[in-house]
Amino acid sequence: MVLHNFFCISNKIAVILRTEKLHKMANVAFQSNLYNTNNVIKTQVRLAYNDFKFPNYNNDRRSSGKNPTIPNRDTYEKRNAFTYVVLGTAATGSLFCAKAIVHKFVLSMAPAADVLAMASIEVNLSEIPEGKNATIKWRGKPLFVRHRTAAEIETEQNTSLIELRDPEDDSVRVQKPEWLVIIGVCTHLGCVPISNAGDWGGYYCPCHGSHYDAAGRIRKGPAPTNMEIPPYIFLDENTLLVG
Repeated sequence: MVLHNFFCISNKIAVILRTEKLHKMANVAFQSNLYNTNNVIKTQVRLAYNDFKFPNYNNDRRSSGKNPTIPNRDTYEKRNAFTYVVLGTAATGSLFCAKAIVHKFVLSMAPAADVLAMASIEVNLSEIPEGKNATIKWRGKPLFVRHRTAAEIETEQNTSLIELRDPEDDSVRVQKPEWLVIIGVCTHLGCVPISNAGDWGGYYCPCHGSHYDAAGRIRKGPAPTNMEIPPYIFLDENTLLVG
């Protein structure tokens, strides 16, 4: 019995010693890992970078913005003046470019110069009796050739320029007193007037009531100017070349 108790106590003491030894070994291993330099370097986190040199942009800043004590509102115009100049220059250049593009586009739709040069017409004046008005198509527009009477010539030559909205003497509008050559389009909105009609016996526009005399000058109504005179010459006594 005594021997049995002795062996039990011996086993308990051995277990206690073995446990204490394991604890010591664990503490030593933990302490060695905690203060290991390699582990410290590998697990270090850098929270600040004091060795970096920050760049200095003072040489690139505007002089108006270097002083931190001056409010922005005091230097606003000076700081934005250059921006406004650049924007204005760019806008002006854009307008000129747009103008050039539009001008080129419009010219591309216009007939060529050689086509316009060929767009001429000869009129036989012997076929137009006195007091009558001939209507001829020229360049897509009506052309009026009027053989004026002596009474019409006298009336138009004696008309005072004060009475005219668009003052123009009769001698300026005709090369020969007996022949009036005009484009038969009302200068108001482009309607075709009626010949030998109106209050002055010349032309009358039925669209809005413009009255022209026998020289194609506006006398009454909304039309602002006289009827247009095309370029023409007399090849001989009975032949007229228009264009």
